[in-house]
Amino acid sequence: MSTPSFGFRVTSVDGQARSGVLTTRKGEVLTPTFMPVGTQASVKTLTPAEVAATGAQIVLGNTYHLWLRPGPEVVAGQGGLSAFMRWPHTVLTDSGGFQAFSLAERRTISDDGFVFRSHLDGSKRQLTPEEAMRVQSLLGSDIAMQLDVCPPGTAERKDVEAAVLQTTRWAKRTLAARDPLQAVFGIIQGGVHIDLRRRHAAELGELPFDGLALGGFSVGEPPEQMHAALPEVVPYLDPVRPRYLMGVGTPRDLLIAVLAGVDMFDCVLPTRNARNGQAITRRGPLSIKQAQYREDRRPIDEDCGCPCCQIGYSRSYLRHLFIAREILVLRLLTQHNLWVYGDLLRRVREAIASRKLGVFAREWLEPG
Repeated sequence: MSTPSFGFRVTSVDGQARSGVLTTRKGEVLTPTFMPVGTQASVKTLTPAEVAATGAQIVLGNTYHLWLRPGPEVVAGQGGLSAFMRWPHTVLTDSGGFQAFSLAERRTISDDGFVFRSHLDGSKRQLTPEEAMRVQSLLGSDIAMQLDVCPPGTAERKDVEAAVLQTTRWAKRTLAARDPLQAVFGIIQGGVHIDLRRRHAAELGELPFDGLALGGFSVGEPPEQMHAALPEVVPYLDPVRPRYLMGVGTPRDLLIAVLAGVDMFDCVLPTRNARNGQAITRRGPLSIKQAQYREDRRPIDEDCGCPCCQIGYSRSYLRHLFIAREILVLRLLTQHNLWVYGDLLRRVREAIASRKLGVFAREWLEPG
């Protein structure tokens, strides 16, 4: 935990929840924070300036996809991901472990790592902990993730135990191969088994990672199981280091996780759902393609401060654009959804600072 230019400090505490400041070589990130997903060096449909305008201070890039296309050497030759995509703020890259889970039919696993068949051309690729570190170093992200084994939510306990053991072995190899200028986070596995999660948190907590992440949630298990597990697991993560819940989720998921002590989040949900015509609101999702909005003059949410709602684009107009397959609606809905996430966590930070998070969370989760 001695990476130059990387640091984390807690500024306020309310119960298990905390707000803080994450420092990287690109500047400061206020936590709790949400990271929009820029899978292929782009948050789909938006410019970097538009992403930043939603309140985002950090984005996530996908190691697997950038490894295949355009290749990490191309990105390195243009100054790293931040310069390549013109995002001057902090960048975190995942390790490719989740793609091993999601593309299971294309890969095999051994003690050494994963062997993939590229989804682009079928070529054979081997992803080891060392290769994951090499690729992320070339991508030049500020925060890199270790290669891990992510079992599905329905996996048997013996398979989850094997994933934990393999992830620990790979954690040590990851640290031996790390770029000394790059912060590196370890990934805690264990499924919904509290004892496995706590044990793995202790094991990785003894290693010199800059932060600790919870992987293997929201991978097929009922959301209620994750919600029940988080308060039993998160407090066992080292409080000095940032805590990152990977691939989660809905606004409700975020609030429950913050109450348990999580600092960082990423998820494709707000951007992917936007491209499928769904706007996220405090009162729940709104599917703009429904016929009931054909003549609806209201904005998505009259209380929302995003450009889409403030300009006053009507639900009727947005529905028309979506039915007509106009690209503008995808941009507007993406801006709206990311603004909702950014504004939610801004309000969460304020509520923690004033020690009113419990009241705020109840009002949000049960809006009346």
